[in-house]
Amino acid sequence: MPQPLKYNKKFDELHEEEKKLLEINKKSIADFVEQSSSISDVNYATRNAHAKTYAVTEGTFFTDKNIPEELLPFFDREKFDLTIRLSNAQLKIKNSQRDIPAYGFAVKIKDEKGGLIANFPLVNFPLFPTNSVSHFLKLFTALNLFYMNKWSSFFSLAIQAMKVIPNICTLSFIRNIVRLIKKRNDFILSFDYHSVGAYRLGDYMMKIKLVPHSVDKKPGRKLKMKAALKSYFQNHDYTADVFIQLCYDLKNQPINKLNVEWKDSPFIRIGEVKINKGALPDANTCHNELLSFNPFESKIFFQPVGKIQKLRDEAYKVSVQTRRKINKLLHGKSIEL
Repeated sequence: MPQPLKYNKKFDELHEEEKKLLEINKKSIADFVEQSSSISDVNYATRNAHAKTYAVTEGTFFTDKNIPEELLPFFDREKFDLTIRLSNAQLKIKNSQRDIPAYGFAVKIKDEKGGLIANFPLVNFPLFPTNSVSHFLKLFTALNLFYMNKWSSFFSLAIQAMKVIPNICTLSFIRNIVRLIKKRNDFILSFDYHSVGAYRLGDYMMKIKLVPHSVDKKPGRKLKMKAALKSYFQNHDYTADVFIQLCYDLKNQPINKLNVEWKDSPFIRIGEVKINKGALPDANTCHNELLSFNPFESKIFFQPVGKIQKLRDEAYKVSVQTRRKINKLLHGKSIEL
């Protein structure tokens, strides 16, 4: 295996202007979460991204017996316990029959005592619509304000959205949009899932990809997603291969250019995720809305890498602190999700 590029904290550094915009964005996140119950018409505070929980379930990661020797220190056990959250990326929860096909597959990896090793929020679209921290912060702030203030903030949102367009005109982005359109009606578990940004693997850097084994693309066509998932897990196990790519050079595997896919870095199979038949618990509990999948809570050798990723640290903290402050009052009560 060629020598991977080493992690450097300079990949994560934000400029002063970006730090100021982040503070503005954090305020909009806190305000959004405080108003989220009325925005989504539910009786609890939601996340300000991936608000809709389809299911939270337990799973297992089985380490590949043929994993490269260099990776063994990070995967030193035969298996690891997982908590998995399946979600939709929209900020607002809609009670529609069909959601847009923007899905999340967040994974919490635990040690033998139940302690946290790593959080990996994976999504079914491998690229990010902008490489500019400033543009992203302005866009996300405008989006939060739009949901809170509606049409009075539409003009600001439209301006920021227009600035993103040049970044989604890459061949990689267009190719993946076409793939998503073709699969728009497919079942949530039939998608591949990706880390989008990079993560540390000790001194090195990686991206993660999860590829399911044979999954019916059209189960429970007339069912809402929660019901379709419940029906699926009553009758099937779910298994998926887990691959990583390592960063060898910034030209072919850029850390802070998220609108293109990495190339010339082979996929290395590190193991398999499995969710056993019948493992799906009830999603309608307040406990699930208290869970956090913040990747910055991970062990240091699995932390996120990159400027866009760095924004998650403060954004996740503000979101979860505000959400927990509200939802702890509801803990133990039945809430409708």
